Amino acid sequence: MKKFVLGATLAFLMFQPIVGFCGGDLDVFLSNMNVQARADLPGFKAKLSVTFGIPVQQVEAVFISVQAPADAYMVLKVEQVARQPREVVLKEYQANKGRGWGVIAKNLGIKPGSREFHELKKGYDGDVSGNGKGKGKGKGKGKGK
Repeated sequence: MKKFVLGATLAFLMFQPIVGFCGGDLDVFLSNMNVQARADLPGFKAKLSVTFGIPVQQVEAVFISVQAPADAYMVLKVEQVARQPREVVLKEYQANKGRGWGVIAKNLGIKPGSREFHELKKGYDGDVSGNGKGKGKGKGKGKGK
């Protein structure tokens, strides 16, 4: 039963969007992600691998360069949204990790309020297609059964 509750909590927290990218909302989101990721680090790495379409070995290489599991997620998300090489994102992270992800994103060309900025705010939604659409049921599907 404990595993079910932990799994349900993990799924709920991991698939919640970032409500606000700047300020406390992001901090809470990343803090929750860190707690849940540390509860099942291999599973978290596997989810990142699937979500971003890269081998687990590349995910593990990112983990070596960051302080926390949520930072690994953000490196991969910023890489995707900013369309910058991972090495560039990691270099910016190392230089500005104390200033926060908003500063890092801005330095990589993601302007506050832009489409790209809003893409970052979507958070970890488990979408493996990269098109920003979830894998849930569409309108009208599954009703009346």
